[in-house]
Amino acid sequence: MEYDVAAIIRGYAQGYFLMADEHDHLGWYGSREHTLIPLDERFHYPKSLQRVLNQEKFTVAVNRDFMGVVNGCANRETTWISQELKKIYWLLYQTGYAYSFETWHGDQLAGGILGIVIGGAFIGESMFYKIPEGSKVAMVKLVERLRERKFLLFDAQMMNPHLARFGAYNVGTKEYETLLRQALQTSCSLE
Repeated sequence: MEYDVAAIIRGYAQGYFLMADEHDHLGWYGSREHTLIPLDERFHYPKSLQRVLNQEKFTVAVNRDFMGVVNGCANRETTWISQELKKIYWLLYQTGYAYSFETWHGDQLAGGILGIVIGGAFIGESMFYKIPEGSKVAMVKLVERLRERKFLLFDAQMMNPHLARFGAYNVGTKEYETLLRQALQTSCSLE
């Protein structure tokens, strides 16, 4: 099956995201609220994580093991990342839109965040860890990278207790569309 990369990116650029249902049928989804990770002083994390960061037991990399992160994100009892969506992520990776932001412990992939980059927007698709704290360190280091590279938006799509611990907050459709439009008008690079 052939996929139209431009059409897929247009979907994300309009605030939609791809997801497979319980029957592995892939579709576009939208939300009345979007969860954002703050890229300013509102971003915070638990003090216990600062100790882990100080130990420097993890290193970070971008796209060192892209499919390892995709498979790690999909490796759950119930997942919305179907085989078809894995192929789409691979195509978006090959065309410069999909990225894996990874933490490593020596030569072992410890955790990572899968996302789509369009302009100055990082759209987080999923995250996982193999080693405790691996995904949390990835989150802190990714926010640092996004700030350094002048990204305007880190869209985490849907709130959960884990994201709330980092200062994530929800915005309505109108505010999200305004922020996304601004982000799409800038040009940023994750690498």
